[in-house]
Order: sequence, then structure tokens, then C-alpha cells
Amino acid sequence: MSTIKKTLVIGASVNPERYANRAVKMLLQHNHPVVAIGKQDGTIDGVKIEKEKLPFQDIDTVTLYVNPVHQKEYYDYIISLKPKRVVFNPGTENPEFYSLLEQHNISVDVGCTLVMLTTNQY
Repeated sequence: MSTIKKTLVIGASVNPERYANRAVKMLLQHNHPVVAIGKQDGTIDGVKIEKEKLPFQDIDTVTLYVNPVHQKEYYDYIISLKPKRVVFNPGTENPEFYSLLEQHNISVDVGCTLVMLTTNQY
């Protein structure tokens, strides 16, 4: 059994077709506590989607489902949470942000959260 990693999903959506929605569900299935931020209110399997950048505690991993243009507004916020790593899912790759994170000793993982969970590499 892998270590439990409290995860913040940024770009969460109540739409079950969205990868961010699937990620919340799969993280829960793998017993990782999940918090979520998205553009619209709602819940995914009991996880409330917040619209504000709340000061969540003990975040191990931030997984991104927002494109690089929209990531800029999250730079300082994510760094302030002091996660161990940030996962850049397909379509969210952002070398500018990688550099900022690495300057703050936050590791960068470019990959798919769903694949990482499925292959026990999360």
C-alpha cells in the first residue's frame, strides 16, 4: 500500500467527462484525502469544490487541470501551500512554473495523475 498523500486538485469540475473529476474519484478510491478548487460550486463524491484559494493544510501533492495561461493566478498560492510536488497533467505543461517551483524545493512531476494512480506510481 502506498503512502497516503493529501492532494489538491486545481481545475476540478462536476462534469464526469472531465479528467479532473475522474482524478478526484480515483484519488478517493486509492484512499488519498482530496480537496478541490474549481470555477463552479459543486461536489464530487462528497468532495466540495471550492471557488476560493483556501489555505489548506498538509498538502502533499497539487495536481493541475488548468492550462498554463490560467496557472499564473495560482503560482503564489501553490507555493504558499508548500506541497512536496506538483503534477502537471497532459495539456498543463509549463516550464516557467517548473522553474519557480524548483526554486522553492517543490518537485515537478509531468504526467497523468490517472495513469500514476493506476500503475501505483502516485
